Formats: sequence, structure tokens, C-alpha cells
Amino acid sequence: MDYILCGLIALGGAIGAVGRFFLSTWISSKDAFIFPWGTFVVNVLGCFILGFIYIVGTEKMLIGPQARTFLAVGMIGAFTTFSTFGLETINLISSGNIRIALFNIFGSVALGLLAVWLGIVFAKLILG
Repeated sequence: MDYILCGLIALGGAIGAVGRFFLSTWISSKDAFIFPWGTFVVNVLGCFILGFIYIVGTEKMLIGPQARTFLAVGMIGAFTTFSTFGLETINLISSGNIRIALFNIFGSVALGLLAVWLGIVFAKLILG
């Protein structure tokens, strides 16, 4: 077992989880609506960053395997959590907010996929 790599994942996970908490809480504090904007923004942003890291680390090889694991698995893995998405969506459904729940499901997935693609395009654009 690679204990250094496990430590990097744990450190990245701590940073990503704290980042998710602060960004999501800050966004949610600005919102008076039912829709979970904090988690929504965090998931889409995380998808964009992961797409970028993917190109920089695997295609252009500008990030080594350990750094890529620290960033992608640790930081972004903890930053973007669809478990929160699932719970909030179930809570919306349970409280009768079906339309908002459906918007959350389809908006998160569609914009997440778009954001990964844009991250890839952006990385290729700035890296040549």
C-alpha cells in the first residue's frame, strides 16, 4: 500500500471538504429560495475543475500522478459530493417540491457534463 499517496488523498479530501462546506454555506446564505444553490454550484464547479485536471494531468502530462491523485481524488472528490445532492433532492421530493427536485436532478447532471466538457476545452485552449 502506498501510504504517501493515501496521505495525499486524505489531505486533499480535507481541503476539498472544507472548501465545499464554506462555498456551499456562503452561497446558501445568500439565497432565500428552496432550491439548493450551494450544492448545485459546488457540483458544477467541481466538474469543471475535474475536466481541467484530467487534461492537464493525463493528456498533457503537466501534473504528476501523485499530484493528480491529490487534486482529483482528494480535493475534487471531497469537494463535489453527489451524496448531498441525493439527500437534498429526496428532501425536496418528500416535501412536495417535485418540479424543483426535477430541475435539481436534470440541471446538475446536464450542467455538470457541460462543465466537464468546458474544462477540457479550456485546458486544451490554454495549453495548446
